[in-house]
Amino acid sequence: MYENFVLEELDVAGVRIRVRHGGSGPPVVLLHGHPRTHTTWYAVAPRLVAAGFTVVCPDLRGYGGSAKPLTDAEHSPYSARAMSGDVIGLMELLGHRQFAVVGHDRGMRVAYRTALDHPDRVTRLVVIDGIPTVEALERCDAKFAEAWWHWWFFAQTANPAERVICADPETWYGAWDKNGPDQLGAENHADFLRAIRDPATVHAMLEDYRAGVGIDRRHDEEDRAAGRQITCPALMLWSTRDDMEDLYGDPLAIWRPWCPQITGHGIESTHHIAEQAPAALADALRDFLQDRG
Repeated sequence: MYENFVLEELDVAGVRIRVRHGGSGPPVVLLHGHPRTHTTWYAVAPRLVAAGFTVVCPDLRGYGGSAKPLTDAEHSPYSARAMSGDVIGLMELLGHRQFAVVGHDRGMRVAYRTALDHPDRVTRLVVIDGIPTVEALERCDAKFAEAWWHWWFFAQTANPAERVICADPETWYGAWDKNGPDQLGAENHADFLRAIRDPATVHAMLEDYRAGVGIDRRHDEEDRAAGRQITCPALMLWSTRDDMEDLYGDPLAIWRPWCPQITGHGIESTHHIAEQAPAALADALRDFLQDRG
């Protein structure tokens, strides 16, 4: 897995970030979702290297082998803004002032926040399987609540979800069925198991959701009120066997006020697209990232 990539831990402004990187050419950073680690990209990253890119795959703070900072009342250490700062600092350490950013699921929220907060750094943006946080929360109805009830369960602090999940994390996360080694690949699955078995990682991953319904929403509201937009070319991809179109119809219509240059399409896959449809995803990323039109 990740042949010819370097695996290391780097200090990014006092936060230890585990990262794997390799290749040469234009840099692109790939940001994973919940409850994955950077190894979710194991079948995508080498394809992008072969296409002529430098590829950087970190564990988001709180996830996998990266640090788990102490939280606060607003959960701000786990906000998308804090995580986007990690991305900027990490890429600077690796010698990349400007780069493309790709994010899936929770990593999608970090990706678009990076583009909003640091427009001079992000050359191209790819968002996968998600819409802006405030847009999702404002559209929450019975259908969304039924399908994505875990958002609210994870966000609770009075009766924290950690007690339930850590009692049997492998069953909670379907580690031997829907998220088994046949679906994830043996080495990716092993990394996934190490993460979900660690109570500190479970807590930090839930802090990400707590930040999402609070401080992340507020940051989105402030940007929208100020008329801030993502100015670089953007691509949205979604898994056709997930519920993106069922929930939102045309998700591009929701993104356009945020990203005037956005285009996109669905890919035949379930939610964890990097593992289920890596060739199709890598092809879509390559075509978008190589397009200089």
